[in-house]
Amino acid sequence: MGKTLFGTDGVRGRANAWPMTADMALKIGAAAGRFFRNDGSNGHRVVIGKDTRLSGYMFENALTAGLTSTGMNVFLLGPIPTPAVGMLTTSLRADVGIMISASHNPHHDNGIKFFGPDGFKLSDAAEAEIEALVAGDVAAAQADNIGRAKRIDDGRFRYAERVKSTVPPGMRLDGLKVVIDCANGAAYKVAPEVLWELGATVIPVGVNPNGININDGCGSTAPLSAAETIIAHGADVGICLDGDADRVMILDETGRVADGDQIMALMASRWAADGQLQGGALVATVMSNLGLERFLEGAGLRLERTAVGDRYVVERMREGGFNLGGEQSGHIVMTDYATTGDGLLAGLQFLVAMIQTGQKASALTRSFETVPQLLKNVRYSADATPLEAASVKAAIADGESKLAGKGRLLIRKSGTEPLVRVMAECEDPDVLVEVVDAIVAEVETAA
Repeated sequence: MGKTLFGTDGVRGRANAWPMTADMALKIGAAAGRFFRNDGSNGHRVVIGKDTRLSGYMFENALTAGLTSTGMNVFLLGPIPTPAVGMLTTSLRADVGIMISASHNPHHDNGIKFFGPDGFKLSDAAEAEIEALVAGDVAAAQADNIGRAKRIDDGRFRYAERVKSTVPPGMRLDGLKVVIDCANGAAYKVAPEVLWELGATVIPVGVNPNGININDGCGSTAPLSAAETIIAHGADVGICLDGDADRVMILDETGRVADGDQIMALMASRWAADGQLQGGALVATVMSNLGLERFLEGAGLRLERTAVGDRYVVERMREGGFNLGGEQSGHIVMTDYATTGDGLLAGLQFLVAMIQTGQKASALTRSFETVPQLLKNVRYSADATPLEAASVKAAIADGESKLAGKGRLLIRKSGTEPLVRVMAECEDPDVLVEVVDAIVAEVETAA
């Protein structure tokens, strides 16, 4: 069956509005419990992590109730990065991992992401089966078989040791002054701790969560505060995470931001030179800049493009045997070390590059010149279908004609919000603006 409850990255929406209600979370928990506890035994486990949103308490309790009602035993990790949930799912031999987070979204949103027993995000097919169970009647466990819940207090320390193990043995970060912006999110404790333990001078930003300030003027989607802190303290580099710490932006010593494309370009070229890059390719989405593709081609490497969403990047990586991929938005996936995007891990690998090359951050974040890119989002009403309007189709066709041989055009609906995203790339900035604005105008009329 098709999916309507699940989007491109689990279930997501505004807290206390469908589908992100306590009642629905209980049903999702029960359905997931029935799906994974398919032999009726009581040895099945699930780990649950969350970020720092106020609504996380509600969803943690609701999911736990649903899961234990079907006989699943629940390990509660508390606030912890999304990649830690993937790692601990396998470490604790769990059948499923759940992360309660809406990633980079504002505090009033929340989401539920699933990981399979291998630590990778669930497939579309598995999510569709869980959704079908949500829509039906889930059989509860017998009274003697109700599951138990246990809090795991050292989850973040286990994750910290795993992340530190990716740094070459004996390497220290002494002499590096690092601004770490944790977006008042899931990594607010573990990220500064890891950097300090490795010897860096740490200047923390966004480490005082109060339940409603996650991603608020800080983190990977709002790096100005980190940039100002870099300048004020004369720092060498900044690492900006998002609310669940699965994505990252790197800031150089001047406060200039490098997105995921620049980080992936650096890692791909370094790994290729070391013989570490598998398949001679980097996997990224259709959103990655044309400049990245040209850079890779110049280095004798390929860019494998996928649909938007880190889960689709990972699926392609696993299919093709590739070990490096990610998104322009900052998801950096290194399957030699992790099963999903990991902002702290990627940030550490950037610091390793700084130490091994002796170069400043500004030199390492400018591997290629970006082709001018313009992205605009248009919000539409729930019952609207703007991309089906004849006027919108005509504007898109006209835009494609104007960009032929000069750039590219990408129109898509967001998988997490009611938005149409209009993106184009073109060497001529005037043509770029003309094409995007014309399509946006027609989408707004039809929305």
